[in-house]
Amino acid sequence: MYGIESTFWLRLIFMIVIILLFFYIFELVMRKWLKVEKKKRFSHNHVNDKHSKIDWSIRIIFIAFIILGSILNANRDDTERLWFLEPWYLLFGLIILSEAVRALMEWKYADNKNAYIFTLSQLVFGIILVISILRTNFFGMF
Repeated sequence: MYGIESTFWLRLIFMIVIILLFFYIFELVMRKWLKVEKKKRFSHNHVNDKHSKIDWSIRIIFIAFIILGSILNANRDDTERLWFLEPWYLLFGLIILSEAVRALMEWKYADNKNAYIFTLSQLVFGIILVISILRTNFFGMF
């Protein structure tokens, strides 16, 4: 009656695998098509020192907003919470802004000019995928 359904974890794992598979296939196809080299996973691939400074400034500002938003929203009723200070909105904003800055730096300073097109296409694909999953409850699975 209450709690998590018995198949919740199985469906969640299935959903995560499907999403990662979509991202992997999209990345593979776009890399081949645009002839962009693969970057290391889970590392900061900054184009230059200027990009590094801007990226870390953006991260620090967003961390401050997440802490500030958590404090402000903790002291409010659930109906009066400030939606733009919720952590998930701030994390989406951080990812979008961070990738947009990466694309701008790749457009200006990278050796391979297709790198910024790859970054922007990955960002747009991710946004479309997340919005479609949230709007359709993962296409009716949840």
